[in-house]
Parts: sequence; C-alpha cells; structure tokens
Amino acid sequence: MEQTKQNRMLGEEKISKLLVKFSIPCILSLLISALYNIVDQIFVGNSALGYLGNAATGIVFPILIIAQAFAWCIGDGCAAYLSICQGKRDTQNAHRCIGTGITVTLILSMIMLALCAVWKEPLLRLFGASDQTIGMAMEYFTIVLCFFPAFMLMNMMNAVIRADGSPAVSMASMSLGAILNIILDPVFIFGLDWGIAGAAWATVIGQTVSFLVSVLYFLEPRAFACRSRALCRISKFLPTP
Repeated sequence: MEQTKQNRMLGEEKISKLLVKFSIPCILSLLISALYNIVDQIFVGNSALGYLGNAATGIVFPILIIAQAFAWCIGDGCAAYLSICQGKRDTQNAHRCIGTGITVTLILSMIMLALCAVWKEPLLRLFGASDQTIGMAMEYFTIVLCFFPAFMLMNMMNAVIRADGSPAVSMASMSLGAILNIILDPVFIFGLDWGIAGAAWATVIGQTVSFLVSVLYFLEPRAFACRSRALCRISKFLPTP
C-alpha cells in the first residue's frame, strides 16, 4: 500500500514539489559524504600525526572518490531504469535491474580491491605519496581498501533508494555513518591512540553502518526485490525466477 502511494506521488505530484523533495536531501547527502575526509583531516591534523597525517589521508582520498564515481555511475543508471520500470509497472525488469546493479557493483569493487592491493604502493606514489608519508598512507589505505565492497554498494544503493521515492532514507543513511565517524575519530585517534589507523577505522565503521541501513531498506517489500537468484542475473536473456 505504501509503495503504491509512493509510485502515485512520483507520477502525479507537481514537478516543482518533487524537485524540492528530492534535490534538498540529495544535496545534503553529497555534503555529508564529504564530511568523512574533512573530519578525518581535522582530527588527524590536531593529533601527533600533524601535517604528515593530513597528507597521508589526502593521498588516499582521490582513490576513494574514483571508487565512489564508479558506484554512482552504476547506481544512477539503475535508478533511471528503475524509474522507467515503475512508470510501466514492470516489476519483473525492476527486479532484474537492481539485481544486475548490485552484482556489477560487487564484481567491480572486488576487481578494484584486488588491483589496489597488488599495486598499493605504486598507486599511492602516483597520487603523491613521499618517503615521509608512504607509511601512514599505506596503513590508512589498507584498512579502507578492505571495505571497498561495502563502500561502493552503499553508494550504489543510495542512488536507487532516492529513485524509489525515499530521498530522506538515503540522507539518513549517510548522516548516520557521518555522525558515527565524527564520534569515533577522537575516540580511536586520541582515546585509544591508534593514530592514522584510528581515522581509517572510524571511516569504515561509519560507511559500513550506512551500508547496513541501505540493505535493510532493500529487504522491505517494494517495487523491486533483492532475490537471491536476481543478484546473480546480469543478462535479461536468463530465465525469470
């Protein structure tokens, strides 16, 4: 019933109202996602790590943005196709679209994880790591790299959640992760004296919580479904579950 009301709202509401309803949470989500690096820089810079710690996290940040860009590319494509399917009331292809998006994102994240793990040091050197910062950059990158699948899936899922008529849920997911990062940064960096590793753990815990919130949304009955067989479906020519 709730899903039907959402679909009707997307199809019948004034464009101006929909723009406000969707654009504001979307913009806030983007600003909140930027907080991860900003907060890390603030706490790391004010710790014993100083400017070298800031340089190390700054070196890793562009790699995270590249991974995020791939996730958004797949997520926005799924979101656009999901909107078309919802307009047509085509539940079958909506399932297939989401399953394909999740599968492709997961495979791509594992490929990026493997490539970055093999060429970790050359990659960091390419992005500007020096002999003074390479150690901290490697330590920070090793931790966040292990959580690439959750990070990329979370970004892909949030794009779909917005397209499903729930931009506030997407924003809440990002906000919860960012708030956790803000709370855990001083605890791990100063309280537990974990240094650069503390900043990394605070970041990945926040991202993982955002990912779990997105997964919970996907598990509820909707116009699309995350069926076990659909997650492995990457071609429309395969049989329907």
